[in-house]
Amino acid sequence: MRCGKENLLLYAVTDRSWLNGRSLYDDIKQALKGGVTFVQLREKTLDEENFLAEAREIKGLCRRYQVPFVINNNVALAKAVDADGVHVGQSDMEAGMARKMLGPDKIIGVSAQTVEQAVLAEERGADYLGVGAVFPTGTKADAEEVSLETLKAICKAVRIPVIAIGGISKENVMQLRESGICGVAVVSALFAQPDIEKAARKLKELTGNMVKV
Repeated sequence: MRCGKENLLLYAVTDRSWLNGRSLYDDIKQALKGGVTFVQLREKTLDEENFLAEAREIKGLCRRYQVPFVINNNVALAKAVDADGVHVGQSDMEAGMARKMLGPDKIIGVSAQTVEQAVLAEERGADYLGVGAVFPTGTKADAEEVSLETLKAICKAVRIPVIAIGGISKENVMQLRESGICGVAVVSALFAQPDIEKAARKLKELTGNMVKV
């Protein structure tokens, strides 16, 4: 599955810390029903065997909704389950090596905080960039904030799609209008909400309005 700008409008990054007894599969299904356009499976604590089983199950779910499915950081696991691709950070495997491992048809996303990082990622074969944190976030304790000016500069410096991530919610997403991004990546704005499907539907509507401005 390829990755166009329309696939990146509402990008969900999973986090099992808000499950409260529910399954991650069910939470992702609710997000997909609400209109999420992309899913990144991020796991920090699962062992390899359980991660592999979970990834296969959620890949099947995303296929049914025809939504791209990528794995965070773990290129070997993404290859093992034949995910649509992988998303890597600056401290992970660089885009060129990930491309070499996964092949020309897979999606490679890269996190960037500076124009230099963004340009290099594009040169090395990234399909899209995730830029942030654009707002303060409690999801990732070590996340450095990226100013709106830097976000705009990155969007102007590259030809590939750019999404914003970090502390984005329905209350502040409109502040990102005219930045040049094609969508937003969210964690708690979906998975920490009492009604995930409803939260996704509202956030998708707002983000759609924001990118049109």
